[in-house]
Formats: sequence, C-alpha cells, structure tokens
Amino acid sequence: MDSLSQIVLGGALAAAIAPAGHRRAALLAGAALGTLPDLDALVIPLLTNDPVDLMTWHRSVSHSLFVLPLLATLIWWLFRWQGRRAGHGRVAEAPLRWFWAIQLALVTHPVLDAFTVYGTQLWWPLNPSPTMWASVFIIDPLYTLWLLVACIVAWVVRERVLAQRALVAALVLSSAYLGWSLLAKQQVDRAADEALAAMGLADAPRFSVPMPFNTLLWRVVAMTPDGYVEAERSLVADRGPMRFRAHASDVDAMRAVADVPAVQRLRWFNHGFMKARVVDGRVVVSDLRMGLEPDYIFNFVVARRDGGAWRAIPPEQLQWPWNAAGRLRGMWSRIWVEPRGVVPLPHGSAHATPALDASN
Repeated sequence: MDSLSQIVLGGALAAAIAPAGHRRAALLAGAALGTLPDLDALVIPLLTNDPVDLMTWHRSVSHSLFVLPLLATLIWWLFRWQGRRAGHGRVAEAPLRWFWAIQLALVTHPVLDAFTVYGTQLWWPLNPSPTMWASVFIIDPLYTLWLLVACIVAWVVRERVLAQRALVAALVLSSAYLGWSLLAKQQVDRAADEALAAMGLADAPRFSVPMPFNTLLWRVVAMTPDGYVEAERSLVADRGPMRFRAHASDVDAMRAVADVPAVQRLRWFNHGFMKARVVDGRVVVSDLRMGLEPDYIFNFVVARRDGGAWRAIPPEQLQWPWNAAGRLRGMWSRIWVEPRGVVPLPHGSAHATPALDASN
C-alpha cells in the first residue's frame, strides 16, 4: 500500500495499544515503524542497478514475517533496556503494551501490502512466489480515510476516551473494508470462472485486481496459448456474462528468452502473468498485473537479436506511457455503465478487438 496508509495504520495500532498517557508518542512511533519496511527502496539501489532486481527484491527481506517479529523484539528490548538504565521511559513503564504496539505496527505492514497485486515475500528466506491477494489497489481512500481521521483526533484529544474510541472504530472500519474487498473479489472471480469455462478456458491461469482507487470496478486477465484475454467487471452495473477481449503475445519470443535469468526471475515474481513483444529487434516483456492494455508500468528489454538468435542483455526498463487523466475518466464511467455488444478497449488503446462473449 501507499506510504500514507502504512503510516496511519501503524500510528493507529500503536496509539490504540499503548497507555493513554503515551498516546502522542505512540502515534509517532507507530507511524515510523509502519513505514520502516519500505526503506528497502532506499537500500536496494545501493546494492544493484539492475531494474529487475530493483523490482523483485522490494518487499522481500524487510517484509518477511520471519524477520519483522525478531526486529520488533529487538527494538522493544533496546528501548526497555535504555528506559530501565535511565530510570524512566515509556517502554519500561508499560513493557507488555509497548511490545505488542511495536510488533503489530511492524508486522501489519507486509500483511497490508499482501492485499495488493504487486507481490509481497511474506515467507522470505523461503522461496514461494510472492503473496498477492490483489483485493485492493495500492492507493484506496476508503481504506485510509478512517485511519487518518482517527490519528488526527487522537493527536488532538490525547488521553481522552474519545481518542481510544476513534482509533478502535477506525481500525474496525478499515479492516471491514479489507473484508469487503475479499468478498467483492470472490464475486468477480465467480463471474470470471463461469465466463472462462464457457470459452473453454476453465483451467487458464487468471488473476483479478481492482481498478485504481475503488473496489467496485475490477479487471480480470487469463492466460491463453497465444496470449491472454482481458475483461472488466463492475459490481454496480454488470449483470450478464463477462465479455473478454483477446490480446496476442509473441509466444515464440517468450519461448526463446525463457531461460534468460531476468525472465525466470520475473516469471517467479509475477506468477507468469506477462507478455512478450519484439520492438526494434529487442524482446520486451511486460508485467500484465499492473497497468491496462496496451500500457503497463513494468516493461523490460531482456534480449536483442544477434543474427538468427536472441542474445540476453542486461535488463533495461522502458518508460511507462500512461495517460492518467483519460484512463481515470473512462474507469469512473465504466463503474456505472455496462457496455453492450463490442466492448471498447480502455482509453488510449490502439487496437480494439471484438468481445469474446461467454454467452455465444
């Protein structure tokens, strides 16, 4: 999730657990702890300039549920030891409450990240593909707003009962919103399963993810032998079968670069949800999970044509040609209106294709 969400979640948790007299200190400590795991984004570039490594090592060591509890315990022990040595200190005054405040402010960070589609390596140093529950967008105001308001209230009223009530209410509401997002995803997945089965794609790998800033409009992608199909589902407007659009991937190029280490690393990281295309004699692979056809955030050049064969090259990340204003207007309209007949591609796409209607 975005940094603000992590800051207010950590602050709200710590302030709700710590003694009322420590509330402002807990807000600040929780905010710092809540954003601490994302400092790996500053450390990793010091170790490598490989763009694939930069992408796939983010949310790894610093987001591990094996590492963070140990780090939280160490932080707690150091502050308690310092407080006892000085004869005063908040952690030394209420060690059990501060233990759980520190633990939860840190550990909830990667858990919240796992609700997004990017991928979080919760079990590092074990090596399963990153967890991506993909039920909320990386920025979602309806998750963050309650926590932000509660933190402001708690900072202003401090020890009063109102502060505790506001914090607990915000944590309940934000958690309930995550629960709703999982229920919404189940509805979308059910509709996608029915449509894909009718198209002969019952076993096709697929994922669903909410569109930016909401959980009412969703995007579903399923892989096919020659590429992938894509559809949207509005929980407000759509009632009929999902209608998928077909898109091609250069499967020959993908097969040719399958053994390139960068491609293998990406396939592990994105669960194989990527496409290949040849541009100016170079193979470009794109992560299908983030972006909209034909524009994706993560595009990497991984090989160059050398005579009649492909030669692996150091990965190069291409710029993202995103038209945010046009895309967001189209998404907002799509929430409330179900298209009929041919489904147009989102704003900015160059090639519209007929919808593949599961009812046909």
